[in-house]
Amino acid sequence: METVARSQPTVEADAAPKDATLIYRQSSWTRLTHWLWAISLFFMLLSGLQIFNARPQLYIGKESGFDYNNTVFAIGAENTATGTRGYTEIFGKRFDTTGVLGWSGPAGQETSRGFPSWATIPSYYDLGTARVVHFFFAWILSTTLLVWLVASLINGHLRRDLAPRIDDLKRLPRDIVDHAKLKFHHTREYNTLQKMAYGGVLFVLLPLMIITGLAMSPSMNSVLPFLNDLLAGRQTARTIHFAVMVLLVGFFIIHMLMILAAGPINELRSIITGWYRTDPPAHGDNTSERSA
Repeated sequence: METVARSQPTVEADAAPKDATLIYRQSSWTRLTHWLWAISLFFMLLSGLQIFNARPQLYIGKESGFDYNNTVFAIGAENTATGTRGYTEIFGKRFDTTGVLGWSGPAGQETSRGFPSWATIPSYYDLGTARVVHFFFAWILSTTLLVWLVASLINGHLRRDLAPRIDDLKRLPRDIVDHAKLKFHHTREYNTLQKMAYGGVLFVLLPLMIITGLAMSPSMNSVLPFLNDLLAGRQTARTIHFAVMVLLVGFFIIHMLMILAAGPINELRSIITGWYRTDPPAHGDNTSERSA
């Protein structure tokens, strides 16, 4: 997500073709961290769903059990007059989700499980393996995120490319209308909605996911005993962790849709090779670097 500073040409930029609309937008470090995060989140999601299947309920509070009425989300199966049916319950409202959530599997071999086998790692029930995979990629994500944050503070990437400015906020209504009309401006700089979306993921959702993950770990209680109290209990932390996962999946879906709408070849080339094709210069403008 990092753009190369205009005053600091790189080796790759020096080798740029003569086409003025083709610019070097994403540095190699940005591309590396982007794909590391994408891979890590993929394996964390599917292994996390496997871990969730061990207890497919979410609660608010410090404790849970039969003596409590603090369930906010649950996936399960129940026997009915027409056979076993899967259900998903959200804040007391129950929905039939047979075949996907609660009761799924090949015809005649259905089993009671929260998320279906095709959505978990491993596909069969193995909590130990799921936890190993989940924690391995969680440490990769956390480490690279911390290194990226320190490096971005030092090289000015946060201030230069991601921090919304007054002009960005003034352009926000226009950006919303342009995106609603699928009208995109291909420039070196990120538009206001991109800055807000990337900032929300990098500085709110990912840190919150890491913090709630630590709060759920019994081994971290002695190291960070205040986390559980700060998050209103381990069960609440687990619920927040799950909610952040849902928001990240939502971000991914919207991100993919925007890539398809804005031009997938150009967008993918940018995050794979670093090169990005901008809009032609406006009439009378001798540069290709226009603000969005």
